Amino acid sequence: MSYGSLFDSAMLSYGAPTMAGGGKPLFNSPALSLALQTNLEAQRDGSALPVMGSLGSGDASLRNKEDENDSRSGSDHLDGLSGDELEPAGNSRKRKKRYHRHTPKQIQELEALFKECPHPDEKQRAELSKRLCLENRQVKFWFQNRRTQMKMQMERHENTLLRQENDKLRAENMSIREAMRNPICNHCGGPAMLGEVSLEEQHLRMENARLKDELGRACALAGKLLGKPISSMSAPLPLPMPNSSLDLAVCTTGFATPLPALNDFPNNASSPLGTVITPARGGPATVGVDKSLERSMLLELALSAMDELVKMAQMEEPLWIPSLEGGKETLNYEEYHRSFNRCIGVKPVGFVSEATRETGVVIINSMALVETLMDSSRWCEMFSCVIASATTTEVLSSGMGGSRNGALQLMHAELQVLSPLVPIRDVNFLRFCKQLVEGCWAVVDVSIDGIRENASALADNMKCRRLPSGCLVQDLPSGYCKVTWVEHAEYEEAAVHQLYQPILRSGLVLGAHRWLATLQRQCECLAILMSSSAPTTGNTTITASGRRSMLKLAQRMTDNFCAGVCASSAHKWSKLVGAGNIGEDVKVMTRQSVDEPGEPPGVVLSAATSVWVPVAAQRLFDFLRDERLRSEWDILSNGGPMQEMAHIAKGQHHGNSVSLLRASAVNSNQSSMLILQETCTDPSGSMVVYAPVDIPAMHLVMSGGDSTYVALLPSGFAILPDGPGVSGSSTGETKVGGSLLTVAFQILVNSQPTAKLTVESVETVNNLISCTIQKIKAALNCDV
Repeated sequence: MSYGSLFDSAMLSYGAPTMAGGGKPLFNSPALSLALQTNLEAQRDGSALPVMGSLGSGDASLRNKEDENDSRSGSDHLDGLSGDELEPAGNSRKRKKRYHRHTPKQIQELEALFKECPHPDEKQRAELSKRLCLENRQVKFWFQNRRTQMKMQMERHENTLLRQENDKLRAENMSIREAMRNPICNHCGGPAMLGEVSLEEQHLRMENARLKDELGRACALAGKLLGKPISSMSAPLPLPMPNSSLDLAVCTTGFATPLPALNDFPNNASSPLGTVITPARGGPATVGVDKSLERSMLLELALSAMDELVKMAQMEEPLWIPSLEGGKETLNYEEYHRSFNRCIGVKPVGFVSEATRETGVVIINSMALVETLMDSSRWCEMFSCVIASATTTEVLSSGMGGSRNGALQLMHAELQVLSPLVPIRDVNFLRFCKQLVEGCWAVVDVSIDGIRENASALADNMKCRRLPSGCLVQDLPSGYCKVTWVEHAEYEEAAVHQLYQPILRSGLVLGAHRWLATLQRQCECLAILMSSSAPTTGNTTITASGRRSMLKLAQRMTDNFCAGVCASSAHKWSKLVGAGNIGEDVKVMTRQSVDEPGEPPGVVLSAATSVWVPVAAQRLFDFLRDERLRSEWDILSNGGPMQEMAHIAKGQHHGNSVSLLRASAVNSNQSSMLILQETCTDPSGSMVVYAPVDIPAMHLVMSGGDSTYVALLPSGFAILPDGPGVSGSSTGETKVGGSLLTVAFQILVNSQPTAKLTVESVETVNNLISCTIQKIKAALNCDV
């Protein structure tokens, strides 16, 4: 008997099914035949059959199906099945599984809590089960199933993306292999042999192919910028070729047709630049990208940010919801996420968002304002109270046609709030300038996270990201311009003192309201100073050159005051930790001055703190700037009123001015002292900064002399209005109608630069701050 016959006999002995007519068995495998035989017998007996996923896996398949039913929850869990009605394992095939179905109201409550807290603790589960009339284990199983479902959905989405990327790479690989198998000569079109050309020619061909690809990408980007397609083969030959793809993208001849006016755009219409889809950008994958590719990515980011800024400046409801407090607007984040694709990825954990918009008229034309914004030095000088330092790290494009149209540059800035309780915001961003129509410009900023690694910021600086922010500037017939400012940022709130967290989150400190108010005040000051009839009052006559020199000295004094409050990297201050018996909210810094122009030599100590005062901001500002009431809080006044020797107005508001004050002498042997004081105010905040000055030096300045070498150490106050409903103490109690007051002093503690700082000096400055705050509160009838 042959081997096949023996095998057939064995199959028949097991009762395996055969072909019709008693021929060969139906299956070659004894195990499969035995399984089929068992199923046939079960059918004759009328019993239920297990699902045959694999050999001997009937019970396991049944359990897997039950587990799948138990894991359904959330939006896919239509019947609200619970996982606490499981039958014993021995009865799983005898009795049909019973489910407890949650009501729609129960599912709605469970889903609402899951959005806020996917991992509720035992106390939360107990409260929820009691409220929904469910058992604790039912709630527990529901959350477990919901988390499992969400995890599976995320995994399926990631698998889909990876599969698409894999298919793309496979297609590219196949095309490359095909091209390598059949090389074609670029000159004759016939088959080419790589061995017939030199190595240098191969490199030239590769470089030529790379440049053609770069030219194609640049033309595509230029088409997006201009709103019309541009062919890489249709450019006229006499035009000079730019040095890079970025220059090619922005250095074009201009728009084919004029764009409509800014006010003619409907609220839901696209901007003149069109909608730009930003490509996906990864972190580590883009570190080693080619320089030209990086520039292309930066340009696409700039175009996308510009498109978002123009739309956010134009759109009204439902994107911007009017607020009941003073006509402010609140960004509707649900509508924002539906309308825009995020340029720089998802918001990091622990970050909060602030978004504001403000519109106003400024005494400046659009071209002058654009030049100021694109020059880091002039930008920092214009917003000196907001910007601690600013630099242009790289100019990618300086514009075209001698203007700033198409200018693109990388910048680094440190944004400050005049309080030691708020760390500096260190941002690296891309700034892009575009002329929308004649007399209408847009300047946008956006962080470059994901394209270029940011320089490591200082450890104590706040982590911050700048979403598309900037301004739209439109010329008016009167020579003024209309400015619409949009500020959108994300920052780490944990680094901010709780006294400032509510006002920062509202956007009143570093939002559009602050930027626009500062711009209006500074432009008004420049307009008055350039006028030939600038008002100057007082007992001292000051020439025009003396007025400019005195204002320059006051500006340097204010800048040094801001630097002493906020520890910027642009200034040489060292923090003192645990020095003397000082409060935890008092920041003390020191520096050594050696032959520094405009500063006395020696060891300088700076101390600053911020407190909440139950007094309106305007009343507090008027009290501190009044020279007649100065003796109530200033020890330099020698206990008597001061006399204003000179007054230079810096704006229409009487609070914006520079003054020269003289204190009364205690006795005839003591000469009187001069104090230089600058006060500035706008709806976003106020400052009072002063410093003792040498009398001969000030006479030289007022006669038009150089003020660079006049030594001064500024002190003063910064005031922020604190609106209703903002927490004003560490206990969280609500205070209404108050102000956030920052007090700062700079004192020369030793005239020797190499001298060591003593604990007594630190405690003296700390006592001076505490005494000044107590005197201010007592004079204003506040609770000390």
